[in-house]
Amino acid sequence: MALSCHGALKEIKGKTDFTFALAGNPNVGKSSIFNRLTGMGVVTANYPGKTVELNMATTTFKELRIGIIDLPGSYALGAVSEDQWVARRAVLDCKPDAAIMILDATNLARNLYMTLQFIDLGIPLVVALNLIDEAEKRNIIIDAPLLSRLLGVPVAKTIATTGSGLDELIQKAVDIAGQKKKIKYDIHYGEDIEASIKKLGDSLSSYDFGINTRALAILLLEEDSEFVELVKKHAHGNSILEEVNKISREIEEKHGEKTPLRIARERHGLAGTVASQVQGDVTPARSDRLWAYTTSPLTGIPLLIGILGVIFAFMFYGGNWLSNLFSSLWASYMSPSIDGAIFYVFGEGHIGKTLIWGFDAGILAALAVGIPYVLTFYFMLAFLEDSGYLNSVAFLTDRLMHKFGLHGRAIIPLVAGAGCNVPAIIGTRVLTTMRERTIASTLITLIPCSARTAVILGAVSLFVGWKPAVAIYIIVLALVFLVGVGLNKVMPGSSTGLVMEMFPFRMPLMSNIIKKTWYRFKDFVFVAFPIVLAGSLFLGALYETGYLWKLAAPLSPVVEGWLGLPAVAGLTLIFAVLRKELALQLLVTLAVVMYGGGTKNLLLFMTPAQLFVYALVNTIYIPCVATIAVLGRELGWKRAGGIMAFTIILAILIGGIAYRIIGYYHLL
Repeated sequence: MALSCHGALKEIKGKTDFTFALAGNPNVGKSSIFNRLTGMGVVTANYPGKTVELNMATTTFKELRIGIIDLPGSYALGAVSEDQWVARRAVLDCKPDAAIMILDATNLARNLYMTLQFIDLGIPLVVALNLIDEAEKRNIIIDAPLLSRLLGVPVAKTIATTGSGLDELIQKAVDIAGQKKKIKYDIHYGEDIEASIKKLGDSLSSYDFGINTRALAILLLEEDSEFVELVKKHAHGNSILEEVNKISREIEEKHGEKTPLRIARERHGLAGTVASQVQGDVTPARSDRLWAYTTSPLTGIPLLIGILGVIFAFMFYGGNWLSNLFSSLWASYMSPSIDGAIFYVFGEGHIGKTLIWGFDAGILAALAVGIPYVLTFYFMLAFLEDSGYLNSVAFLTDRLMHKFGLHGRAIIPLVAGAGCNVPAIIGTRVLTTMRERTIASTLITLIPCSARTAVILGAVSLFVGWKPAVAIYIIVLALVFLVGVGLNKVMPGSSTGLVMEMFPFRMPLMSNIIKKTWYRFKDFVFVAFPIVLAGSLFLGALYETGYLWKLAAPLSPVVEGWLGLPAVAGLTLIFAVLRKELALQLLVTLAVVMYGGGTKNLLLFMTPAQLFVYALVNTIYIPCVATIAVLGRELGWKRAGGIMAFTIILAILIGGIAYRIIGYYHLL
């Protein structure tokens, strides 16, 4: 009755001698170990109905073909969040030959909790004691052979950043995977809990749920929703659950607390006992003091503001400079060749001109976002991740983010949205539930990116004044706050707690940063480029065939009647979906076509109030086609469509209200 291994997971498993799953929390160097083992040939896959990704790749070890599945980083192996659910389903459904549990040697007790969950599930396991160099700096000497005996699993000491110990780790995994006999672990909780588990396990022994009876007994006593539902569907499900409830009540009466809490307490207690037996006292390291500075509000907030300011400035000024440079080089060297080739083959009619919209302007639009903004943001994000600073940021901003139904890890994507929405939305993968990612992505689409800022500065600040331009930012930030609070109240569920531990600060290795940056950017290229190209061709066809002008009449009640704008302005807002700064460029271009050359000064055919409303609407409604593509990939097209519809309605509503308030009070 278990789900079956699917898609790319099944394909990798079928092409390799052994398949190993890497597990561990997000901050133990798991991705670094994955990158060290696999190199550049990485593919990603989503579990059916889920957005949390699995990274997969193959490598060669002593003439053996090894498949590596990088499970989502999590602190436990339950079904509370998508990352936990996907990690568990991947190992239960696809049954890798062994799981490699990566532990933080500086915080062993906290990391052993999930290790014990893997052992409870009966999964062949090898332990990697990572960050062993940081542990030694704290005078933490771990007796690896003793840890191996206590857990009943092989243990290898590793340093992910240098690759030390990885050969020994894979060799131990190969040895475990090659064993013919079934592995039996000798892990025991308290005597009464073990007796209850055994009693329930014996009653389950005549049924097959695709999992060993001890593991199923523990999961049912923990009230795991997935396996409770699985048992309910069985012919004898009701009688099984009655037995579970009976044994659970006995545990609760004896211990005075809920059974799931009691089992969790037993697991934490055993993890602490094992850790205390194998390691010595901890000596604080210099990075511990740095952690204290970065998480204290007195020193951490000014530092955070400074770092976020650097990120924003680099994304805004540096990104704009790179984008303009790239656009200039493209116009000088690529456009003439592309346009000449297309006109030579297809002529200079509608077909040729439409193809130029896609293969010249469309590719430029994608590259002008991808290289200056997405690639640079990923580089900065990888640096902050590998340094350990993102944990401090998450801890420091957690309380504020909870007002929006998020947690502290959301702050970086939200700020990055001011540079470019595309990498910011992809950055929401650090959030653990679809609810959180949906809220964060919605808020990011409302944050003015650099392209929308260009419209605000070019249309409002230049022709109307800096105060109205600032007013647009204030209105949008107020909307972000209100929408965040509102979504938190109306969306089912609640924000997850921020479960994390101190991760030691360290100087990142440039090779790891470059690899991590490339893996992420490659995903953007393959997702966004085709949609941007298709969108460009579609808009080009509308323009070149003249159908774009025919849209002015249907748009008139909204554009002219409600927003008080010239009809031409509504047409430019449609084209701005390709790139937001095109709204301003096209506003001037189309106005010249309709009204003559003098309209380069926008105030000759639009009032200050109209320019204000135009820039406000352009800022609020759904951003560029690249952002739409990434929303569809990250959240699914149903949610992406909902966000698009919401922002369009919100932009029209706020724009109309603003126009009437400005007109009534003669503000501009």
